[in-house]
Amino acid sequence: MTPEFVIDLGRNAVKTVLLISSPMLLSGLVVGLLVSIFQAATQINEQTMTFIPKIVAVLVALILFAPWIIRIMLAFTHNVFQGISLIGG
Repeated sequence: MTPEFVIDLGRNAVKTVLLISSPMLLSGLVVGLLVSIFQAATQINEQTMTFIPKIVAVLVALILFAPWIIRIMLAFTHNVFQGISLIGG
């Protein structure tokens, strides 16, 4: 393996992780912000009120984006195996 291949593999791995995790992180962020605004407006400071909507939003985002996530992961895995076969042979 060449150093360029390893650096490219690491860069693509980080890019893939960021792409895959972004829908869930963004949905949790938006729901958390909305719950915080609601809590500030109503002065309800219940700690459990923030966790349950975030968990539900992350799960819904995971279900909705699952086909896209699988496609990204399959493309990354295919590229890794293709790169390894080109280096090895």
